Amino acid sequence: MNQAPPLTGYNAFSENTWIPVLDPVREKALALGALVGSEAGQELAANANRHEPELRTHDRYGKRIDTVEFHPSYHALMQHAFGGGVHSAAWTARSDGFSAHATLFYLWNQLEQGTACPVTMTFASIAVLRQAPEIAREWEPKVLANAYDPRPLPFAQKQGVTIGMAMTEKQGGSDLRMVRTEARATANGEYLLTGHKWFCSAPMSDAFFTLARLPEGVTCFFVPRSLPDGTRNTFLIQRLKDKCGNRSNASSEIEYRDTRAWLVGEPGRGIATIIEMAHLTRFDIVVGTAGMMRVAFDQALHHARHREAFGKKLSEHALMQNVLADLSLEAEAAARLAFHLARAFDAKEAAITRILTPVAKYWHCKRLPVMTVEAMEVLGGNGYVEEAMLARLYREAPLNGIWEGSGNVICLDVLRSLAKSTEGLEMLLAEMQGTGDGRLVRHATAIRALLAKNEGLEASARRLVEMIALGVQATLMVRQSSSKDGELFVASRIAGDSGRQLGTLSSSSLSS
Repeated sequence: MNQAPPLTGYNAFSENTWIPVLDPVREKALALGALVGSEAGQELAANANRHEPELRTHDRYGKRIDTVEFHPSYHALMQHAFGGGVHSAAWTARSDGFSAHATLFYLWNQLEQGTACPVTMTFASIAVLRQAPEIAREWEPKVLANAYDPRPLPFAQKQGVTIGMAMTEKQGGSDLRMVRTEARATANGEYLLTGHKWFCSAPMSDAFFTLARLPEGVTCFFVPRSLPDGTRNTFLIQRLKDKCGNRSNASSEIEYRDTRAWLVGEPGRGIATIIEMAHLTRFDIVVGTAGMMRVAFDQALHHARHREAFGKKLSEHALMQNVLADLSLEAEAAARLAFHLARAFDAKEAAITRILTPVAKYWHCKRLPVMTVEAMEVLGGNGYVEEAMLARLYREAPLNGIWEGSGNVICLDVLRSLAKSTEGLEMLLAEMQGTGDGRLVRHATAIRALLAKNEGLEASARRLVEMIALGVQATLMVRQSSSKDGELFVASRIAGDSGRQLGTLSSSSLSS
């Protein structure tokens, strides 16, 4: 038939040499890797996206219930993710917690991305939860429990809980200073919120961190779906978004009407409080997009090895070999960068993580759609049908570039970080220069020169961030990859020995 068989029956962990092997998470990674490569796991992912969530605002008696119903495949995936500790490893592993989490999240995003949203929010919520010790004392054990319990029950009756966040409003978007939701203090120390949120994903989470305005300014609050007495909090789901991709994950518009909430952090410091959660979800975007790049490459390589055209396998054609080699370089560099960032989080290198997280987030989100399209082109029409994983990945690819700050927002965040301190950047530049490769030394010098031009720097922010990202990736490829692949990456991405599209590596570089 000359049709490539489905890519199943492999282990996405044990067969990937780019992933650092960590004993604390090895068994979980092996199990998850097997699920990623299994026909059963891939069918769960397909069904969860094929059968989309449905909103039920009222029951048949007209009572408001505000519930979202999911296909059983979604719940099965959530059970695998939360039961496997994808959300908790960073906080519970004996050592190298962020690297352990990155390993699992990298694998998970090769299987299904909609469920990755509640996973990453629950993981990242710990950073904000611990700023409210009384709430954390009660909630953290169930947040970190390796259990998924979707039942709409009071907190005390649940085995495990999920946490979301709701920040964006229709008039402000990324500008959180424009929040108009109002908070009103009550006599017992609680607050009542009134307002709306324009984009709230995973609305069936058990609690949310949200922003509302007090006289002191925008403030962070904790909003549980169930109240201490077991009744449901007022949390009105107005409608679900009809999104381009990410179909398995419900994203909604919600409304607060005297919704009970608890203060988190200081009044007027809400953005600074909740940004710690966003910092960690941005880290997860770096990791997740790297995982998506890997599975896109895997799909392309598998097809090329099985499909014949013009008398031989696609993978035997020189031009296709160029494309596949370039896809491999892109995916490997993304993985190296993601795991390098995870190690920086483990080492508590705040100067590095503060600058490298937005840099890597920006760059991975720009490269993923390009990679997905190129991988789809390898499959041709077989990649463009909805039965193919790449069709879903194609619609998924732009999302991470929008979530947690679009490209311009992220680049401006990098400039703000650099205005406060260049310590992290200087450490990265020193690593580039330490390779001894003259091309990387010159690249580091060019970054410093661009940064020194204060006038017009905002207009050049994307260029600056791209240069930093490529320099770090090249450094990692030189030090961690094979000598041939390290040289290929530096030649093509730093020295300009390639065209503007993937698959344009120079023949001299490929043959060397």
